[in-house]
Amino acid sequence: MHKIGYVVFPGFQLLGFAAVTAFEMANLQLGEPAYQLELLSQTGGEIKSSAGFGVNTKAFDDRTPYDTVIFGAGTTIEPVTPGLIEFARHSLQTARRLAAPCTGAFILAESGLLDGRRATTHWFFARQLRERFPAVRVEEDRIFIVDGSVWTSAGMTAGIDLTLAMIEKDHGQDVARSVARKLVVYHRRAGGQSQFSALLELDPKSDRIQKSVEYAKANLRSVLSVEELADAAGLSARQFSRAFRSETGQSPAKAVENLRVEAARLMMEQGRHSMDVIAEETGFADSDRMRRAFLRTLGQPPQTIRRNARESAMAS
Repeated sequence: MHKIGYVVFPGFQLLGFAAVTAFEMANLQLGEPAYQLELLSQTGGEIKSSAGFGVNTKAFDDRTPYDTVIFGAGTTIEPVTPGLIEFARHSLQTARRLAAPCTGAFILAESGLLDGRRATTHWFFARQLRERFPAVRVEEDRIFIVDGSVWTSAGMTAGIDLTLAMIEKDHGQDVARSVARKLVVYHRRAGGQSQFSALLELDPKSDRIQKSVEYAKANLRSVLSVEELADAAGLSARQFSRAFRSETGQSPAKAVENLRVEAARLMMEQGRHSMDVIAEETGFADSDRMRRAFLRTLGQPPQTIRRNARESAMAS
């Protein structure tokens, strides 16, 4: 069972509870209580929402372990209390993942947990997040971002996208897709805000490996052999392969494939090129090889990605 702590504060926005509904639908789909949720606050008791009515909460503490801690959002940026900061920092050490939809990112940023990380928030507040916290790598065009164990998302409804991604990671694509159908939302929203980031999954620790990843992303049309990437990193091929796997958890070949899939997916969502052109531009050489890589990485063929993007564009 995944125990989830959902943290609210005075003036929180109710639409964030849509994420709670997604977990509820996952339980129904799985036929068991896979997710157990507790509403938390600093004081406990009734906490008033921005709509004017309240919900009953339990006071958070350091003794209760949670698999996932989600920090709610508000319609404005309110001062973050020392107690909330302390609990956020504690949760980073004890929970498997932290999530902050919309303006909840400001809680994590105030706690220092987003320093050096990629993060997103509602587009209206993105500039404010960037200016107040220059150490945060703000990407305002994203629906959601996963950087290590920290998840952030755009506006309130993007919290649903974030939750569906959690459900997919925990229980697989079929369960997440079924939950999306029940909620009448897209399983994966297409468009300019990509939901798949190979760079975020890699998250190299050293400058040398980071340099090799950036080199690969800028030269996807090349063969990108281990020797070529090792040269970009200033290491021998053997040293590079060992360091790359140690820092990213992936082989160089798998990482390159993921980067190519990500780049190809973005081109498909833009809808301006044929599959053959996309395969050539992203280094797959031919569309059949690209199709096999998509099935391995995303569990969907390129045609499905493009169809979903077109349907999303028509619906918007």
